[in-house]
Amino acid sequence: MATGNTIQIDGSDIPTGVKGTFRALRHRNFRLFFIGQIISLTGPWMQVVAQSWLVYRLTGSAALLGIVGFVGNLPSLLFAPVAGVLADRMNRHRLLVATQVASMIQALLFAGLILADVIAVWHIIVLSCLLGFINAFDMPIRQSFVPDMLERKEDLSNAIALNSIMVNGSRLIGPSVAGILIAAVGEGYCFLINGLSFIAVIGALLAMKGYRKNKTARHEPVWQGMKTGFSYVFGFPPLSAVILLLALISLIGMPYIVLMPIFAKTILHGGPNTLGFLMAATGVGALVGAISLASRKNVRGLGKTLGLAAGIFGLGLVLFSFSRSIPLSILLMAITGFGMITEMAGSNTVLQTIADEDKRGRVMSFYTVAFRGMVPFGSILAGTVASGIGAPHTLLIGGLVCILGALWYGRKIGSLRRLCPAGEVFGPAASGTA
Repeated sequence: MATGNTIQIDGSDIPTGVKGTFRALRHRNFRLFFIGQIISLTGPWMQVVAQSWLVYRLTGSAALLGIVGFVGNLPSLLFAPVAGVLADRMNRHRLLVATQVASMIQALLFAGLILADVIAVWHIIVLSCLLGFINAFDMPIRQSFVPDMLERKEDLSNAIALNSIMVNGSRLIGPSVAGILIAAVGEGYCFLINGLSFIAVIGALLAMKGYRKNKTARHEPVWQGMKTGFSYVFGFPPLSAVILLLALISLIGMPYIVLMPIFAKTILHGGPNTLGFLMAATGVGALVGAISLASRKNVRGLGKTLGLAAGIFGLGLVLFSFSRSIPLSILLMAITGFGMITEMAGSNTVLQTIADEDKRGRVMSFYTVAFRGMVPFGSILAGTVASGIGAPHTLLIGGLVCILGALWYGRKIGSLRRLCPAGEVFGPAASGTA
């Protein structure tokens, strides 16, 4: 099967050192996006921590933590394929502005209910579902819009890695600030700050000029577009293997997030600050992983790295499940974060590298399904299992399954290399490449 390879492989004209790590910032539109996201992304991570703490404070229920996670991520499974078709046929820039405005409104509604002291569990469930619906459209549109902001496609892999640096830099700051704010003034102000932070990214999007627009969109029925995307992704093993590994990690491993309030309060005998530090430690490790990806000169060998990263993530969860020390737990969360972002951001890069241009939105919609669509089932499964056998044992099982998934993926590398030889994405890394 032919693929639209979009990234230069040899990297011969790519700068090295700090300039090479941040080379995508040479593009004005991506630079605007980067600055807007730096300001804006801290808010959503504050909301993640505040919401989980609010649910556990109101109910004390591990199962309900899982339910809230379920309804917040289920829309990605249902609607992301539709979003992928829209991303391939409509103006991605306008769609992205719309999703950012909708996200701002959701956060401000949440803040208003909490600050008015009328928040109830059903409010949390409904608003989580609403945000999940928004994110189902936002994520594939935003991911497929990244190449449209670049004048040189050779910088795509670096732009994706820098986007991960933004996300995980905010993951480092947001949870820590959230823990302090929750302890000082309550959860409501975390949601308020999140809502206001969207002004930055909306302003950055509106300031963009000269971004690329879709040229190859086919105005076929939405259902037919979804069917074409499914056949393309799962008819080409290099795409499907990456997506299936990511789906497994998201289903079994990623739900560790919904169990963090239990570890912070019950297992480690801490409070909201402990929860913030654990989440921030994940951000530290993820930030290191993202910087490592950004420093790569090319994508050679990145497909092979995904299996190793999945194994590191699983091992981090296994060891964390045994820890009863706050400092050790923080260290293990950093290791877990490193493996997580290397696997997930690396998957993003590999998929966009080998995907055909006219199907990029749909490929990234399946990335969204794997990344977020599996999480709701994992969240409710983790919450239910944790209610029965405890959070540590639940995390132990999840980590072991992730390690098994990494081994399965590793056994397929040889066949993937033969099917997708261009640039040796699934081959060994080049000398001097991170």
